[in-house]
Amino acid sequence: MPLTKDFKANVMARAHRDKAFCNALLTEAINEFLTGDIDVGKAMLRDYINAAISFEILSTMLGKNPKSLMRMLGPQGNPTSKSPFEIFHVIQKLKKMKITILLK
Repeated sequence: MPLTKDFKANVMARAHRDKAFCNALLTEAINEFLTGDIDVGKAMLRDYINAAISFEILSTMLGKNPKSLMRMLGPQGNPTSKSPFEIFHVIQKLKKMKITILLK
């Protein structure tokens, strides 16, 4: 079942006002990529980008077309393994954070 606009709007609104929620969204996106659920990882990363930085800013930093990035992270998109890591690198720069992986 597709998500409704109200649900997506609520997620975006909460991500805008709650930094911990926004960071958790990014963490879960990365975890989904690492566990092999690429479709869920792309969707969560797309939501994070929309809430935290925007595709326009990301595209400028990467030197890519914003529509191309949106398609890459869309349901039919097929990013190479390099692309998400480039995005994570830019996120770290823009948000002045360091993404670390905790092994259990």
